[in-house]
Amino acid sequence: MEQQNKEDILILAIESSCDETAASVVKNGREVLSNIIYSQIALHTKYGGVVPEIASRKHIEKINQVIESALEEAETPLEKMSAIAVTYGPGLVGALLVGVAEAKAISFASGIPLVGVHHISGHISANYIEHQELEPPFICLVASGGHSHLVVVKDYGEYEIIGRTRDDAAGEAFDKVARAIGLGYPGGPKIDKLSRQGNPDAIPFPRAKVAENEYDFSFSGLKSAVLNYLNGCRMKGEEIRQADVAASFQKAVIDVLVEHSLHAVKEFGFDKFAIAGGVASNSSLREAFAQECAKNGIAFYHPSPIYCTDNAAMIGVAGYYEFMKGVRHGYDLNAVPNLKLS
Repeated sequence: MEQQNKEDILILAIESSCDETAASVVKNGREVLSNIIYSQIALHTKYGGVVPEIASRKHIEKINQVIESALEEAETPLEKMSAIAVTYGPGLVGALLVGVAEAKAISFASGIPLVGVHHISGHISANYIEHQELEPPFICLVASGGHSHLVVVKDYGEYEIIGRTRDDAAGEAFDKVARAIGLGYPGGPKIDKLSRQGNPDAIPFPRAKVAENEYDFSFSGLKSAVLNYLNGCRMKGEEIRQADVAASFQKAVIDVLVEHSLHAVKEFGFDKFAIAGGVASNSSLREAFAQECAKNGIAFYHPSPIYCTDNAAMIGVAGYYEFMKGVRHGYDLNAVPNLKLS
């Protein structure tokens, strides 16, 4: 999509869908002028996961500071903004409401247009930040704590979901297995790190296929297999090698994600593939995709880890393309915790 006028389009973006309070200023859809993230991981670690009430309260406490910091880092005053973009779903309803209310208040007070953004569209759009040459159409795997989607990106902001998880999302499985083997929260980075010391072929965990849709995922059976293996070891008094369990589990997840994704790219006739979401920062997953895409002559795109986890820069990018299409939201914009992508 070409720039419609010579003036720069500046988007102030706000993200508060889970446990990161984030704000960013994005210029012309591809250039990040600031990206401020206040993470609550330390707060939630002692509970073994995100506590929605705590997340909402901390968002309220931090959101003004985060926005002020984003404008300051971008060295651009609020009056210069072309639009305010905000995540309005999916996510935790209380957390989303903080960001939406803040964006509406700023828009109302300043007269700057309001643009609601889908959180998953933001994750996909994170790929545009560091890959200026990337344009739709392509296929993207979105893998995070709450989502495992295979998406055909038809155009900016235009998507078709061709595969999704039937039960646990990939990131959710990582968190649950990490807790089971005693690593704690957040599970993804800890399993990724520990797996480096383990044998990924030590334990033959299952790779699930969904009969009705070859692109769908299922990770609950794998999670159960890990729990059964751990219980079996404890009952027999056998030693549990944490690193081998982590590596074998991680390989089982990666094998399925890579197989389904590459199958979709070939079947749909694309030569471009991207990954997005928190699980996309997993080093072994990135390596596996890089190898398979190279073997098959497919261009592989992935955001830097800072743009894989929740951030506002990705919301600013997605918001830019919505704004350029003429999307504007009224002050009746509300949080939609189970907002559908397509």
